[in-house]
Amino acid sequence: MADDLAKRRLGRGLATPIGASAPAAATPAEPERGRGQRRVPTAYLRANPRNPRKTYDADDLADLTSSIREKGIVQPILVRPVAGTSDFEIIAGERRWRAAQKAGLHDVPIVVHEVSDREALEIAIIENVQRADLNPLEEALGYQQLLTDHEYTQQQLADAIGKSRPHIANMLRLLGLPEAVREYLREGKLTAGHARALIGLDDPEAAARRIVEGGLSVREAEALGEAGGKKARKPAAAKVEKDADTRALGKQLYDAIGLADVIEHKSDGGSVEIRFNT
Repeated sequence: MADDLAKRRLGRGLATPIGASAPAAATPAEPERGRGQRRVPTAYLRANPRNPRKTYDADDLADLTSSIREKGIVQPILVRPVAGTSDFEIIAGERRWRAAQKAGLHDVPIVVHEVSDREALEIAIIENVQRADLNPLEEALGYQQLLTDHEYTQQQLADAIGKSRPHIANMLRLLGLPEAVREYLREGKLTAGHARALIGLDDPEAAARRIVEGGLSVREAEALGEAGGKKARKPAAAKVEKDADTRALGKQLYDAIGLADVIEHKSDGGSVEIRFNT
């Protein structure tokens, strides 16, 4: 099974079905069910209950709605047929579909892809992770669903998703945190790096509140944990907001080694630091 997963590497194959465009046909009374790109009424699409993404930022959705109302949907929605009906279940692109409905579009472009439940979940996770659309908890829950429902090992999952095994393991550890801490993750008040620094603490909820209220960095959160929950001293040096290129590099490093916030960006340069406990 591991060999098959490594060969498939669905993350690399997404461009093929999405890019295989055909001339758009007029909106049919009943949507066609073959492969290739076409347009179908928005009413024929339905959300995927297994989609790992559960939250949609209202402001982001409003911005996308405005863009779609003006320019339409540029990238087609990836779907699969629903057996015994004329409907299609969304594999990737639910946010575009929601925005299209709000924008009043009667039809949307789709690409039909015949995949299993397992493959549909893999693709949904891959697209959302690549777009950074999942919060850390949603990502972890998606991984857990593949492990439990489809009997993956962590290494097989890493091969299928295109992530490192340490990254998978680190994300799954977040599911053991208290509900209050997980809510901070859902709201984006804590990053995965912050949350991992809380694992193993006697009172992770109190530490999480101090991180959020104090605006502590991941490194400061780690120091808070190492000090047994004592208040971490804020560094005197002023920090510089990371630009898009630096953030992208940080994400690549995180995907490769499973460690977050390893790039320190200062006004006169910066550094890359990889810390370990054992």
